[in-house]
Amino acid sequence: MTQVMSVGEREAFLAGVRLGVLSVSESDGDRAPVAVPMWYSYEPGGELYFITGAKSRKAELIREAGRVTLCVHNDDPPYRYVSVEGPVTAVDEPVGETERADLAHRYLGPDLGDRYLGSTTGEGLALFRVRPEHWSSADFGKRGE
Repeated sequence: MTQVMSVGEREAFLAGVRLGVLSVSESDGDRAPVAVPMWYSYEPGGELYFITGAKSRKAELIREAGRVTLCVHNDDPPYRYVSVEGPVTAVDEPVGETERADLAHRYLGPDLGDRYLGSTTGEGLALFRVRPEHWSSADFGKRGE
């Protein structure tokens, strides 16, 4: 039996609340790709988005490359992961408060999310939208099926 997730399984997994590790290539080739943990949002069948500093090295590299990879996994057995790679379809600056609030509440819950939003601003941030184009996945719980 294959360990690869079905389309529905991988989309549901990616839509779950997990940290993603975002990777983007270096343009000059002197260094390995940048890989950093990120909050993100995804709805099955749609695009994913994440927010980062508009002038950060990561944002500059994303703009240059025009595409990223995001990998999410679970830490507990049976281990599973989904990795998606695709083009950046839009960059929103400034970041809308709706998207900022959605991410804060997704990862911190309503109370802590509101406290986070009250102590931070969206100034200097950019929201990147990505269309998942290439997928890889595994569900090691399927090993015995």
